[in-house]
Amino acid sequence: MPSLNIVLVEPEIPQNTGNIARTCAVTGAALHLVGPMGFRLEDKRLRHAGLDYWPYLTLSTYHSLPEFFEKNQGSFFFFSTKAQHRHTDVTYPDGCYLFFGKESAGLPEKLLFQHPEQCVRIPMLDGFRSLNLANSVAVGAFEVLRQWDFPELSCSGELRNFDWAAAKENHPDSEFL
Repeated sequence: MPSLNIVLVEPEIPQNTGNIARTCAVTGAALHLVGPMGFRLEDKRLRHAGLDYWPYLTLSTYHSLPEFFEKNQGSFFFFSTKAQHRHTDVTYPDGCYLFFGKESAGLPEKLLFQHPEQCVRIPMLDGFRSLNLANSVAVGAFEVLRQWDFPELSCSGELRNFDWAAAKENHPDSEFL
């Protein structure tokens, strides 16, 4: 399976990070947390938001961005409302890293300035600050996985109380079945 890496730089809200951990677990993405963080990894709010997905998560922590860059190499993409390129206009290679900044300020502008061609934004209406961090990570991660044709991810589901085959027989004209 191709590898995807999600990097949170100085996350502040434990519930967002917990939700992102769950997204990483269900997609097979590794989660990298770069400090300082606004919470401790033992925080109940963090653990609760991630539910029972923690054992399935590949998690790495770093004290700072310099430490992260010292230990990791690859293709880096920086998600920011300040970026000039849409996140859908990029081809994401195997092993890429998607960076997201802290909730209150985003990624450091110096970092963005140093990597202008790797900065991407999720389009949204003018006049708003940004999407929620956990939502932004999900949008970015699933765009990468879509480009990779959702490797090893289940793309079909089963009903609990009904059978899809019976639905198709009973509703043959439905364009969705």
